[in-house]
Amino acid sequence: MHLYDYSSTHNNNPLTNLTAVRNYRVYTEQHLEAIPQIARLSPAQRRAMRVVAKVLPFRVNQYVIDELIDWSNIPHDPIFQLTFPQQDMLAPEDFDRIASMLNTQADPASLQTAIKVIREQLNPHPAAQQSLNVPRLDGEHLDGMQHKYRETVLFFPSQGQTCHSYCTFCFRWAQFVGDKSLRIATSESALLHRYLGRHQEVTDLLITGGDPMIMKTRHLASYLEPLVTPAFEHLQTIRIGTKALSYWPHRFVLDDDAHALLQLLEKLVQAGKHVSIMAHCNHWRELDTPIAREAIRKLRETGVVIRSQSPLVAHINDDAEIWAQMWKDQVQQGIVPYYMFVERNTGAKRYFEVPLAKAWKIYRAAIQQVSGMGRTARGPSMSTGPGKVEIQGVADINGERVFVLRFIQGRNPDWVQRPFFARYDAQATWLDDLRPAFGEQKFFFEEEYAAMSCDEHGLLMN
Repeated sequence: MHLYDYSSTHNNNPLTNLTAVRNYRVYTEQHLEAIPQIARLSPAQRRAMRVVAKVLPFRVNQYVIDELIDWSNIPHDPIFQLTFPQQDMLAPEDFDRIASMLNTQADPASLQTAIKVIREQLNPHPAAQQSLNVPRLDGEHLDGMQHKYRETVLFFPSQGQTCHSYCTFCFRWAQFVGDKSLRIATSESALLHRYLGRHQEVTDLLITGGDPMIMKTRHLASYLEPLVTPAFEHLQTIRIGTKALSYWPHRFVLDDDAHALLQLLEKLVQAGKHVSIMAHCNHWRELDTPIAREAIRKLRETGVVIRSQSPLVAHINDDAEIWAQMWKDQVQQGIVPYYMFVERNTGAKRYFEVPLAKAWKIYRAAIQQVSGMGRTARGPSMSTGPGKVEIQGVADINGERVFVLRFIQGRNPDWVQRPFFARYDAQATWLDDLRPAFGEQKFFFEEEYAAMSCDEHGLLMN
């Protein structure tokens, strides 16, 4: 018996009035010039977009184009920056090389070779996710899963390894470029369930991608419904990472199987699972449309918790006022602010990265503007090879200016909540840029992490 009629209207507002875009239509690199609004851009801008889209993945849908982007503020509009390629996302020499090859109509094989070389230089799989995070079952590598932290398993269903639109900063961009050697995915639900059944220490499962909400409800159900049985009582939390609330809220409101999706989520909640929608939201405007608000309302009615997370990225949200408003709006809508991440060291990092010192200042200035209900947001946090490292502040200790750091999560659980210190560096943008403070030669975790790295399976030999 269901608690709610998910097909109902709210406040006498018919669902048909929530959005002007009814059908899902997507544009990729091959269809860039078919987007009507692109004609407003200069020939140089359009050319630059075509060049970058040859290297980094591009995908955008009609809802984002028509209802999220302010086309009177191009190229500065944050949602435009979030979805459309920009010239400076590539190093000048790489951009010029691809542009020249396109101008001279180089043969396809040579062009693809040049593109592959550039992609390999962009650190396609950061934080050792293809070497240290892949678990084994009965000696078999489970290539569509990752088990980096003791309590949490990540699962990459093959039907969910694309997105309604792509984020230009995406740290999983390598999933979307068509190179199978770079892709993490599986359709083996049986292996997932066997692995979880054997690992009673696992309390959290994260279904991730891509975007799991791109797949049909029946596929999602095949992975999740078996988890309500007694064999999986140890699994307390099911997380679903998604950008759909921002890029295609229709998924929860108007799609053909939206009703079935909400029923599935409610079934999991009523079975005693904590179901968390991990909403990727980079700017407050993304959740400020009528249909996004309706999607949030419908999700909350099922009993799920919506948590928001985002990296702090230049050109999109590197401003304390944006974060403060985003967190205030999210709390007002019943969303729990969860993480402010540091942009990962991959892909178009050179365009989006923000120095750690500036990231801390933005976080501090934003968090000061919200009540305790919004101060659930942790950060700035770096998802590094050893674990999630949070910048807790900048301090002067014994005459030395330092970053105060701690592990929020670590490959070794004993590292968690242990404070450590790095020399202050105003230009540093990642943990690898930092050096230990107070004359120390290494951070406390370095030798143990190096030993893990020598074993390709890290802590997760099974």
